[in-house]
Amino acid sequence: MAKVYFYYSAMNAGKSTTLLQASYNYIERGMQTLLFAPKIDLRFENTVIYSRIGLKQSATPFDSEFSFLSYVQHQLEHTPNIRCILIDEAHFLKKQQVGELFEIASDLGIAVLCYGLRSDFLGEPFEGSRYLLAWAEEIAEIKTICKCGKKGTMNLRIDKDGQPVTQGAQIQIGGNESYISQCMRCFKKAVPCFKKPLKLETLS
Repeated sequence: MAKVYFYYSAMNAGKSTTLLQASYNYIERGMQTLLFAPKIDLRFENTVIYSRIGLKQSATPFDSEFSFLSYVQHQLEHTPNIRCILIDEAHFLKKQQVGELFEIASDLGIAVLCYGLRSDFLGEPFEGSRYLLAWAEEIAEIKTICKCGKKGTMNLRIDKDGQPVTQGAQIQIGGNESYISQCMRCFKKAVPCFKKPLKLETLS
């Protein structure tokens, strides 16, 4: 039975490279894949999934109104051998779209591989990540490291001078010039407005 997978990490951990390798593995074995990337990313002339090591592949753009279920059903009419769909920057998904991905896996029998961040530059969860973490049948972390050598789990937004940015819109497209991965300790030092998790009261 096909499943929905969520591979998460902080920035610059190689998510796109891993996605493209997974797609290649399917294609090498004679199976077709569909790749999706957010329409909001305008850094390239066309919608592509691009890795920092130079790999790239064309992808279908999606926005908040895009119906994955309808699109995949239509593609199956012409390409019945689709066995996997892969979504880059899956944290940009809406709750409804995450629900559609589970219909694709359960009803159409197509594996769904999602790659994205857990949280934004202030440590707040993205909508898509929240529901993928809650619902995905398989969850795995793609690890990266902080400049201090510890595991990087948070995403620090920086300005053109490399200084921390602690205000602004949740969504701002960028790469190494805009974001760096940090461990929680370094992130808390850089983002003083970051709130500590609330302690749960112990029932008496």
